[in-house]
Amino acid sequence: MKYNEWLKRDKINTGRQMEMDLARAIPVMSLPFVHCVIECCSAETINQPIPFLFNVIIGAPLGAPIFIFSMGLSLVYSKHSNEDDIMKRGLILFIAGFILNALRFGVPYVIGYFLTGEYDKFIAPILYKIFGNDILQFAGLALLLFGFLKKKRLDDHVIVIIAFVMSLIGWRFRHMNFGIPAVNIIIGHIIGTEIPEGYVLSDFPIMNWFLVPVAGYIFGNILIRVKDKKKFYIPFLAMLGVIYWIYFAIESKMHFGKMAGGATLVEEENAYYHAETFDIISYIVCAIGMFGIYYIITSHCPDKLNRFFSSVSRNITRIYIIHWLFVVMITNVILYKINGTQELPVYQIMILALIIFLISYFGSLAIEKYKKKKILNP
Repeated sequence: MKYNEWLKRDKINTGRQMEMDLARAIPVMSLPFVHCVIECCSAETINQPIPFLFNVIIGAPLGAPIFIFSMGLSLVYSKHSNEDDIMKRGLILFIAGFILNALRFGVPYVIGYFLTGEYDKFIAPILYKIFGNDILQFAGLALLLFGFLKKKRLDDHVIVIIAFVMSLIGWRFRHMNFGIPAVNIIIGHIIGTEIPEGYVLSDFPIMNWFLVPVAGYIFGNILIRVKDKKKFYIPFLAMLGVIYWIYFAIESKMHFGKMAGGATLVEEENAYYHAETFDIISYIVCAIGMFGIYYIITSHCPDKLNRFFSSVSRNITRIYIIHWLFVVMITNVILYKINGTQELPVYQIMILALIIFLISYFGSLAIEKYKKKKILNP
């Protein structure tokens, strides 16, 4: 097939992309399950089939990486895609990340301490939890940096090179411990830091992960020019999807990259959060391959189901925030106070996660409806 038969120079494939909605919906729908598994599984049950599915497969390649990839892709389709708008949204997300940390960790941990008096569990890590880095802070920094680079009128290929070099640097200097808590917390937003106690929340440092939204942005600039998406996606689905899952199988068997493990759960998780460059590239490959799968799924889904995916995608930030408020309070405080442990049988974890998702989803719809009503009736 010739270039001009499936890819045009003008932006022709505009409007809402259902596969993008599904790519954003799946990670946020799985979040309560992933986080409840992490919080409530014992060391013995975390690697059982269902917890492994949510913690390692859905929670890793099919979760945050595809969401981060979609974040870059959505910049191409956004109505507010100029540099100033991108940087403004980045600043809002960065600040919102700390507000969420205070609400999801600070408040429950203070309550937990007053209920139990356990300093080491609730008070010792509280500053790390509030000021540490997570995906909202990463998203904010990524948008700020991307907007800045675009403001400097750098070509896309130059931005890709910068992001790739950043990934190499992040890989080389990950798992750092500077010996000073405040320094570990601050630097943890940039490169992956950790300490033996496991307090540092240094998830998705920008040096390691910036390449993923940049790749999503490049992919979006291709997708928006595609005339026939079926002919465009199927080769990617056949090639990149298979390549990634072969890589994942080899990685799991040989225990390298994100499957390298560690002496503690924190070290094991940081093999993922402080991703090496090969894993970052594999996540990009996986995202493109999965977009082909999501295109096929949404092409055959009833309109009602696709509208559900769209509503989840549209409310992704609200669902993310609401679910965290319930996960930490229920697992770390209520369960711990009642049972003396956060651990639950797997079937109870699944029930709890489903309830939290439903509360988060319908809560987000109520907020969306209220905001629309307020706009129409100021």
